[in-house]
Amino acid sequence: MTKIFAYAIRKDEEPYVTEWKNAHKDIDVDYTDQLLTPETAKLAKGADGVVTYQQLDYKADTIEALDKLGIHNWSLRNVGIDNIDLPKAKSLGFKLTNVPVYSPNAIAEHAVVQAARLLRQDKRMDEKIARHDFRWAPTIGREVRDQTVGVIGTGHIGQVFMKLMEAFGAKVIAYDIYRNPELEKQGYYVDTLDEIYAQSDVISLHVPDTPENVHMINDESIKKMKDGVVIVNVSRGPLVDTDAVIRGLDSGKIFGFVMDTYESEVGIFNNDFSNKELPDKRLADLIARPNVLVTPHTAFYTTHAVRNMVVKAFDNNLKLIKGETPDTPVDLDKEF
Repeated sequence: MTKIFAYAIRKDEEPYVTEWKNAHKDIDVDYTDQLLTPETAKLAKGADGVVTYQQLDYKADTIEALDKLGIHNWSLRNVGIDNIDLPKAKSLGFKLTNVPVYSPNAIAEHAVVQAARLLRQDKRMDEKIARHDFRWAPTIGREVRDQTVGVIGTGHIGQVFMKLMEAFGAKVIAYDIYRNPELEKQGYYVDTLDEIYAQSDVISLHVPDTPENVHMINDESIKKMKDGVVIVNVSRGPLVDTDAVIRGLDSGKIFGFVMDTYESEVGIFNNDFSNKELPDKRLADLIARPNVLVTPHTAFYTTHAVRNMVVKAFDNNLKLIKGETPDTPVDLDKEF
């Protein structure tokens, strides 16, 4: 019987694993809540494919451990492949899939809600209410419809974000090195990032973590922005030079910062530091600020998205095992 083994299955994912299993009674499905490591690879012994999701790196020794078990069909429940030793995977003949689109709405909605909260100074007001200070001033908000919103990256998530912001009445402009023909017809695009920086009251990032995008938000780009800008990063942590943003917050140049992804998040996000000192003092400083909203890489985290991540990953893995073309393969030849 064909067998698929899944790693790092969370409690919130279990119902969707069960749903998929019940729909494929001819497939043996087993899983663990443990991460895939060289040591836990043995749990997949006898499987024809594996399904994984984790922040830890998939290094050569982990990939080799699967190879020794004869397992080469590998499906990610997430989009990112930057934590995989892809040359090793390619050299050992692995077939890889990911889930590049699981719910653009989940991430875009989170970005919009958090940006609107900053504009209305909700965190400051919540703190005032908690100490029974019911005075309005000076905690005055800004209406979304009065903002020019600059969107960097107009893929699936960026486009949903644009529509939601327009629903509030905001003026939306965009920049992307790969222009969407329909958006271009509608006149959304500006020609340079400098135009985004100069014109935008709110700037939202929706681009991948590629070498050319690392620290695209830095001291120089912040200087080009309007005073009182709101910066939103629900994309990838390395896009933002965090120290530069802190300097912008300190100077008042930046009105507020939405941070769902953090360049030093590995080992911090998705861990419990309750009643402990947070080991990252910079992050602790950001969390304490009334004009910074931090969430631990949870913009994607909705029931809709989680179901899609699980179901699509298992569908992909079964197609790999059957020798069929999966819906979202990772082209290892293209990567190198």
